[in-house]
Amino acid sequence: MAITDKIYVKNHRQIASQLETGFPKSAFAGATLDVLFTGEGLSKLDSATRDRALDFAEDFLDCDCQSNPYCGCAERKFISYLLELRAQGLGPDAIVDVMGDEYMLYAYSGDILSFLDQSVRTLEAVETLADVEGDRKMSERARRAKRELTG
Repeated sequence: MAITDKIYVKNHRQIASQLETGFPKSAFAGATLDVLFTGEGLSKLDSATRDRALDFAEDFLDCDCQSNPYCGCAERKFISYLLELRAQGLGPDAIVDVMGDEYMLYAYSGDILSFLDQSVRTLEAVETLADVEGDRKMSERARRAKRELTG
């Protein structure tokens, strides 16, 4: 299961009440994106929630793909966002706090920790394969990225 499947809308019940409709808690679920970003969705939200939703849309849903927002770009951008937060030195709890403050999203710290651990293991595998193939440039890129994630 991808980390983006474990990212949830904060204050879900309150937002569903404002919208007068139900939608999944998962932030990247198709129905959630439809309810929040099509039709009257945003106009029904209070200003603070609307601002956070617009920030989310600008930062993650902005792409030129024909199938936007179902193209996978939003998920890839969000994964990069999580990795950038970790590279800045934030731990799982702090990452969850920042996501909540910036986008009204939440996740469980353990899920973020598992994602970060899996990311490091993937980079270790890339580094090893690059070494075997003699690709020094890729090996160094993977090593540098791993250092950023592990501190």
